[in-house]
Amino acid sequence: MAIKAATFDTGGTVLDWHTGIRDALAVVGRAHGEERDWGVLTNQYRRLAMKRIVGQVQPAFNMDDVHVHALEELLNANGLSVFSPADRAWIANTWHRLSTWPDFAAPLREIRSIIPAISFTMLPLSLVVDVSRLNGIAWDAVLSCEAIGYYKPDPRAYRQAAKWLAMDPSDILMVACHNFDLNAARACGFKTAFVRRPEEWGCEPPPDPTPHPDCDYVFDTFDELAETVRAIAPPKAKPAPS
Repeated sequence: MAIKAATFDTGGTVLDWHTGIRDALAVVGRAHGEERDWGVLTNQYRRLAMKRIVGQVQPAFNMDDVHVHALEELLNANGLSVFSPADRAWIANTWHRLSTWPDFAAPLREIRSIIPAISFTMLPLSLVVDVSRLNGIAWDAVLSCEAIGYYKPDPRAYRQAAKWLAMDPSDILMVACHNFDLNAARACGFKTAFVRRPEEWGCEPPPDPTPHPDCDYVFDTFDELAETVRAIAPPKAKPAPS
């Protein structure tokens, strides 16, 4: 099963959003003498944000806007009006300062030495640029649903990604830890790889931890993914004779 490129969900598959946002909420909360279960509030925040963005079509906002408004909703619902506008802006901007999972950077470099590796994400381009530079990782391209205009799992997002890569969907391996993303990609002809991220939701188990049986591959680590990419990628083309 040869593949010519790998596209990566980025928000939860690559980035440890729970730890970063939980810690940001805790820092601001402590400054105001507030004690809450910040991990639980972080997961509420994530659910609010995902509800607002998944499947959107040509929205007049992006995920940064969603993070701002979802944070307002979260704080209002939990009696945290003491958080100042500056506090709120700093927390919302924490999404641009997230860390990748520790097992990601080295395998990404190996994969990129074999085939193109692309961030295919609902996150804004500016956010992916910021976290990539912060974590010392490089992509061959960033395909944001913000630019496509259709947000996953809308099939038009996957078809446009394949079109921009000038590849048949069957030549592309979609990598994610979420079945909704992989199921939609598979329905559009992509190959799919489920990478388990059991700590994605921190204090809670992932809401969808069991890979769909139709996934082509299931991995516990990105090292396993890199090994498989090396095995299934087509051999590099030799230069034409001079």
